Amino acid sequence: MRTLDGMLNVPHPTAIVTGASRGLGLALACALAERGWRLVVDARGKTELEAARAELAQLTEIRAVAGDVADEGHRRAIVNAAGERLDLLVNNASALGPSPLPPLSELPLGAFEEVQRVNVLAPLGLAQLALPRMPRGARLVNVSSDAAVEAYEGWGGYGSSKAALDQLTRVLAAERPDLRVYSIDPGEMRTRMHQNAFPGEDISDRPPPEDSVPGLLALIEGDLPSGRYLAREVAAPAP
Repeated sequence: MRTLDGMLNVPHPTAIVTGASRGLGLALACALAERGWRLVVDARGKTELEAARAELAQLTEIRAVAGDVADEGHRRAIVNAAGERLDLLVNNASALGPSPLPPLSELPLGAFEEVQRVNVLAPLGLAQLALPRMPRGARLVNVSSDAAVEAYEGWGGYGSSKAALDQLTRVLAAERPDLRVYSIDPGEMRTRMHQNAFPGEDISDRPPPEDSVPGLLALIEGDLPSGRYLAREVAAPAP
């Protein structure tokens, strides 16, 4: 295990990855497990989360906590499951909003509020609980989107939430120079969420989420300064 900047060489560092029952969260959790990380993972669906836990348990020590990251009690359970030291927090769980994606003029305000609770409030809430347990050099990674910086029709609710998350990330990075705090845009992926954004369309040409994992690992294992990155631009070259 590579020594992280400013941290002790921990044989089995601990990571929290939210939304890890499928898609990018599960792909990243598998990669971390193969590298010797202890994991705490969560998701709303108990059946899918248990299947992911069983898969990951073959590789590493893991705890799975089912629930909604928008719930404060669930967030506390996640962080408590990690123990006294947390080396990595990945805020990956996200809500898209109604499908098909409506224009902002027709977006129900209740749905807009729910997207903000999951995509903005929950990551900040988890960070507030986790930061006291994170030693110097630990990593906080917030999964963003190109919808945070581009204006796409129908993506106002989701995009605004990711733009807010990007700003929270920048402020946390300024406030905690002892840590590495990142936003990362993983790019388009062949996931259930992406399919829900384009109902009835063939998205088989999109790359699998595994293709975005090298970019996240470059932030987790590398020496890049805090900031916002695109996964495809920071992916470590193949050996």
